Amino acid sequence: MSWLFELHKTQPIVFAIGMLAFVCVLGMALGSVKFRGIGLGTAGVLFAGILIGHFSEEVDHKTLSFVKEFGLILFVFTIGLQLGPGFFAALRQQGVKMNVLAASIVVLGAIGAPLSGWLAGFDPAAVLGIFSGASTNTPSLGAAAQTLGTMPGISPDRLTLPALAYAVTYPVAIVGIIGTLLLLKQIFRIDPVREAAEFAAKNQRRIEPLERRTLIVTNRNLEGIRLDAIPGRLESGITVSRIRHGEETHAATNATTIHQDDLLVVVGTPTGLDQFERVVGQRSDADLVLSDNTLTTHRVFVTDRQVLGKTVSELNLDDRFGVAVTRITRADLEMSAVPGLRLQFGDQVVIVGREADLDQAAIAVGNSLKELNTTQFIPFFIGLVLGVILGTMPIPFPGLPHPISLGLAGGPLIVALILGRIGRIRRQVWHMPVNTNLAFREFGIALFFAAVGLTAGANFFATVFSATGFKWLITGACVTVIPLVLVGIFARVALKMNFMDLSGLIAGSMTDPPALAFAANIAGSNAPAVGYATVYPLTTLLRILAAQILAILLFR
Repeated sequence: MSWLFELHKTQPIVFAIGMLAFVCVLGMALGSVKFRGIGLGTAGVLFAGILIGHFSEEVDHKTLSFVKEFGLILFVFTIGLQLGPGFFAALRQQGVKMNVLAASIVVLGAIGAPLSGWLAGFDPAAVLGIFSGASTNTPSLGAAAQTLGTMPGISPDRLTLPALAYAVTYPVAIVGIIGTLLLLKQIFRIDPVREAAEFAAKNQRRIEPLERRTLIVTNRNLEGIRLDAIPGRLESGITVSRIRHGEETHAATNATTIHQDDLLVVVGTPTGLDQFERVVGQRSDADLVLSDNTLTTHRVFVTDRQVLGKTVSELNLDDRFGVAVTRITRADLEMSAVPGLRLQFGDQVVIVGREADLDQAAIAVGNSLKELNTTQFIPFFIGLVLGVILGTMPIPFPGLPHPISLGLAGGPLIVALILGRIGRIRRQVWHMPVNTNLAFREFGIALFFAAVGLTAGANFFATVFSATGFKWLITGACVTVIPLVLVGIFARVALKMNFMDLSGLIAGSMTDPPALAFAANIAGSNAPAVGYATVYPLTTLLRILAAQILAILLFR
């Protein structure tokens, strides 16, 4: 076994890979341990890395540096791809208010960390770690460490201080965020379960679900006209899936001619259906879906690249195959298939018609589960290249002596948000299956934590059990709690914010999944996730930029 104990000398890269894998195993096992439903998750890898780094032989620093940066890129890029489609929509309406509040929390923390560090006499490098650890935000730690590493005259010992301070303040930050939620709940005597019900009722009224209704044509002015010529059809946002003339039922197409006493199966929102009903005639109790065996419904997926970007009317499935397109589901949103709606990769389309016609229509849109569940690696790596280019680009910033850069945390994140929103450029599709996205994300952050932990482990225990470490801990708690309490009270008192939005805002502004899980548990609802997802992307970006600006200002 002597060869194994000499591996760090004989094959340092192999030793580094083995240690990283061992740290990930130990850290994920530690992170899976939960107390009252709350655990460290992947952050357990950081503490496992610190423990192993303290007792093990020194690990090759160049390998750790590469793994750390690569893991960070994977983590932020996959987050951006997932959140991109909804990010820009979240900046509108309610999202604007919530993101302003979240930005206020970031700014207060960015002011509080250096101010506290100056009063306590902390090393500026440690202040960077306190700022990131107090918000449990890993990308900002990566951005701060990367910016610090580009500055001349910084000793190797000082380069490890951000990770040390982050590791010290991270656990108390989790407790502080959850404690803030409990404090606000107590101050305002909030009943989370009741407010979850109110939140659900409010959002159900805001988003009308689709319904199916059978109408009988009694309007004599519609005799003999085509279906697409019915007045108000487009404005009401409805689609017609089936039509019965006499004893014959068939799929409705734009070219279908309607007559008096025809029965139409119509899909749309209650408001749209009421509007269309006033034009057509009256409601019927007949159910053509149950009474006719010749027509059926299929759900097919848009995977053919020739179809992407086309509207429902341009796809023309009704005239080509005699089938009706009634609904389209994108992510968790179900929409009526109005003619002007453009198709995106992965859309689920509901079509109605005869079996043979449906099979041909399915082929026309792709409907390949293999394609849907395949990761497109060419666009994935194109995105990484663009992210690195943007992240390393120097950007002049007014008032700063040196230009800043978005770094390998900010550049890939912004590129991924944009590409995730665009969806495709010609034949390149930025779609990643959810399971694959989560796997890459967990893999990336585990590598980052393992590398950071192994690097910081040598000096961690000597620091954390010292007077300086205790001061870091207290300072981190203040940087965590004070901005959250101030903004939380303002949001509740001045803006009358529901606790579901408020708890999601607080958890998302600190990018803290354990706090989100805690809020969901006490409310018995996943409603806080809406606010969390609304502010998470912008908060992450702001914290990355704030960490870099702090690094430049503190070391100029």
